Amino acid sequence: MNRKIFGTDGIRGVINKEPMTPATIVKLGKSIAQYFKNQNSKPHHQIIIGKDTRISGYIIENALTAGICATGVDVLLVGPMPTPAIAHLAKTLNCDAGIVISASHNPAKDNGIKLFDSKGFKLPDEVELEIEKIFFSEKFDLVEAEKLGKARRVDDARGRYISYAKDSVNSYNLRGIKLVLDCANGACYYVAPRIFLELGAEVVVLNDEPDGLNINLDCGATYPEAIQNAVKQYNANIGIALDGDGDRITVCDDKGKIVDGDRIMLILAEDLIKNKKLNKNTLVVTDYSNLGLDATMAKLGGNTIRVKNGDRYVIEEMQKKNYSLGGEKSGHIIFGNCSTTGDGIITGLQLLRIMKESDKKISELANCMIEFPQVLVNVNVKEKKPFEEMPAVKSKVEEINNALGKKGRMILRYSGTENLCRIMIEGQDENDIKLFANELAELIKKGVGA
Repeated sequence: MNRKIFGTDGIRGVINKEPMTPATIVKLGKSIAQYFKNQNSKPHHQIIIGKDTRISGYIIENALTAGICATGVDVLLVGPMPTPAIAHLAKTLNCDAGIVISASHNPAKDNGIKLFDSKGFKLPDEVELEIEKIFFSEKFDLVEAEKLGKARRVDDARGRYISYAKDSVNSYNLRGIKLVLDCANGACYYVAPRIFLELGAEVVVLNDEPDGLNINLDCGATYPEAIQNAVKQYNANIGIALDGDGDRITVCDDKGKIVDGDRIMLILAEDLIKNKKLNKNTLVVTDYSNLGLDATMAKLGGNTIRVKNGDRYVIEEMQKKNYSLGGEKSGHIIFGNCSTTGDGIITGLQLLRIMKESDKKISELANCMIEFPQVLVNVNVKEKKPFEEMPAVKSKVEEINNALGKKGRMILRYSGTENLCRIMIEGQDENDIKLFANELAELIKKGVGA
C-alpha cells in the first residue's frame, strides 16, 4: 500500500511547503468531504475541525473549511482543543468525521492533519488511500450556491470535553495531591488545568501561554526537565507533561525521575486486573516496549500483544479483539472502555486516582518492572534510502542480529513524520548494545547523509 500524502499519523510537513500549502489543503478538504459524502446519501453531512495553537493553524483551518464547504458539507469549528477531544466530539456531535490540525510534538514551523471517523477512531490505511485517489482524480461534486456548506463555532466544546474527562474517573476527588502540569503551550493550555483543579488537585501550571510560535518550545512531553525541576522545587507528588496536541503524556515521580509509558501501562494494567476490568487480561503494546514489560505482565497473570509502531495500530488491534488497554512507550495510552485514541489528560487522571486509592507514591507504583537494557538512537538523514541498498548497513544489521540471538532484538526504521532514522537495540549487555547502535548510526550517516 503506497500512500503519497498520508504518513504514519496523518499528513505532516512544514507550513507553506508541499503538502502543507493553502492550495493543496483546499483540495484535500474537498477530497475528505467527498469521501464521506460518498459513504451514504443522508441529507446532511458535517465535519468537525479542531487545532492546536500553531500560528499556521489559521491558514489550514480556513483552507480546509473552504474545500469542505465547497462540496456542500458543513463545518463545526472548535478552535484549540486536544486531539482526543476532537475524536470524542466527532462521535457525540454526530459528525461524519473529525479533523485535527496539529503536528503533535513537532516545532511550530511544522503542522499536520489527522482524521477521525464518525466513531472517533483514526482512519485505517485503506480509507486514507481512498481519499488520496479522490485527491488525485479531482472528482469533486462542487455544489451550487444554495447548497454550499456552512461553518459555525461550537461554543460549548470546551465544557463538553472537560465533563467527559472528569467522567472518565467518575469525578474522583483528587484533593491532597499536588501536581506540576506542563501544557506545552499547546492545545491543552486551557482545558487541562481546569480539569485537574475542578477535581480538587493543587496544580502548579507551566507553559500555558501560547503565542502561536512557542508550542513545544523547550517544554512539554519531549522536554521533561521542566516538570522534573518543578516537582523538586514545589515538593509536588507528581509531574505531568503533555505534548502539543494532548494525546500523549510524560510523567515524573515525586523524586523527579521519569516514569515512561511502559511503566505507566503496567500501573494501569495492574489496577484493571485487580478490579477485573482488563478485557481478556491483555495489554496491547508496540515493538518499542521493553521486554521487561512482557515478563511483568505474565507475573500479574496477564498477556501482552505486540503490534507495529504507531498508536493507530494499537487502537486497530484493540478494536479488532475488544481489548481495553494499550499504548506506546512514548506515552500514548488508550483506554478502550472510554476513549478511542491516546489521551494524556485522562491518563494523568487515572494515575492520580490510583495513587489516592492505593495510598502509594507514584515512585512506589512505578517500581514495578525490571527493564532490559535498551538503546535508542535517532539519526538525521537527507533521504530515506532502503537499508537493503546500503551493503555496509545490511551487513552490520546481520552481524548485530546474530550477536543478539534470542537474548535481544533490534528495530531499524525511518520515521514516518520526520527525516530521521530510528535505531532501537535491546539486549543483556548495555555496553555492547550502545556500541552496536553507534556503529550502525555511523554507517547510516555515510549511506544517506546526516
